[in-house]
Amino acid sequence: MQTQMLIGGDWRGAAGGELIDVIDPATGDTAAGVAAGTPADAVAACDAAAAAQPGWAATAPRVRSEVLRDAHRILVEHTDELADLITLENGKPRADAIGEVAYAAEFFRWNAEEAVRIHGSISVAPSGANRIITRHPPVGVVAMITPWNFPAAMITRKLAPALAAGNAVVIKPPREAPLTSLRVAELLGEAGVPPGVVNLVPTANSGAWLDAVVDHRAVRMLSFTGSTEVGRVLLKRCADRVLKVVMELGGNAPFVVFADADLEAATAGAMVAKMRHSAETCTAANRFFVEAPAHDEFVERLAAAMGAMKVGKGSDPDVTCGPMINAASVENIDRLVRSAVDGGATAVTGGSSIDGPGFFYEPTVLGGVEAGAPITREEIFGPVAPISSFTDTDAMIAAANDTEMGLIGYVYTQDLAKGLAVSERIEAGMIGLNRGAVSDPAAPFGGMKQSGLGREGASEGIYEFCETQYIAAEW
Repeated sequence: MQTQMLIGGDWRGAAGGELIDVIDPATGDTAAGVAAGTPADAVAACDAAAAAQPGWAATAPRVRSEVLRDAHRILVEHTDELADLITLENGKPRADAIGEVAYAAEFFRWNAEEAVRIHGSISVAPSGANRIITRHPPVGVVAMITPWNFPAAMITRKLAPALAAGNAVVIKPPREAPLTSLRVAELLGEAGVPPGVVNLVPTANSGAWLDAVVDHRAVRMLSFTGSTEVGRVLLKRCADRVLKVVMELGGNAPFVVFADADLEAATAGAMVAKMRHSAETCTAANRFFVEAPAHDEFVERLAAAMGAMKVGKGSDPDVTCGPMINAASVENIDRLVRSAVDGGATAVTGGSSIDGPGFFYEPTVLGGVEAGAPITREEIFGPVAPISSFTDTDAMIAAANDTEMGLIGYVYTQDLAKGLAVSERIEAGMIGLNRGAVSDPAAPFGGMKQSGLGREGASEGIYEFCETQYIAAEW
């Protein structure tokens, strides 16, 4: 497969000739070397996108739609290959990797249908003097920065609507996991995406890459998925040129279990919400609030389920929890767990890093965690479930909302009216009501507060990559 940059339809080495080592997190060994793009390479990619933009924007929506439909088909046909790449560079269990490929491909199918439904409007001005015409042209060249935790899905969730709307793009794939992105870009060529419409430049110097791209006069938008801390920096930088920005940032999801919940279903949902993709997701349940009468049984059930997980290399078909992305991630998880235990929490199961090659941490359940404890203030991004008990619903909701993050929340109860009422009071862009997974290309993905700006997916997602133009017409 290609390990170089894609610029203007050509695969080329970096201007400086340097490489990025891609590490297999299950072993700590170098899996591949990828071209480390320079600012000059980023500028060349923007130039190529600018040259391709007018032609792609002028392409008939039906033609763009068919290209995306072919992209869906081709990705599905390459499921095994892409899943192997995801597991190699990200470490997640292969079953999760296969699920990610299906999810990633679906963004192309969904947006193939949306490409022909970018609607404008025409109306008569209240004065009767003229017609008001609105239309939604593509925003222009879009810069994209994608994360390592979903090497396939995070690139397609951005690419598919951008391409459907008629935009050319310049992508910085994640340094830790660029291989899947490179292969997806290669397969898009097979689907008929014209040269220069998709450009991909890995880099070891994200700051210099960003400066080169943001300052390029053809770039009109930045789409970013990553931490809130980095998002703030990017938002300030994009303000210099008043770029349009869509960001999906960090999460600190509450997972609420009421005493009347089906605890078997709640435990199964918690395992999905917490442990899917080895717990390295922005939508992972981060803080568990369990009503007192159900607390002990839920802790026992969740600890049994977490303790039964097999930890190991994702390519092993029996493994259900793979490695963390790097050593720093393991160290941060361990710091949070030790702080919680020092503060009075109990490790019901797990609680330690795992010695040996690779970057592993035990699936961990922490009981007796105080609401507002340090571990509840940070996004854990690892296989740790801190559980607190509650008796007062209003106080629990206040604690659930006591964070600057507002990406997602989860609620389990058999009382639908109560579930809806509590869901509406949780300050988050998405709620899983008796569900441990909510992501769907047909649904608007995004958060409130400091968890992001804009939405990805659904009908709303494609309009993020469009402008709104108004024409006053008289006839």
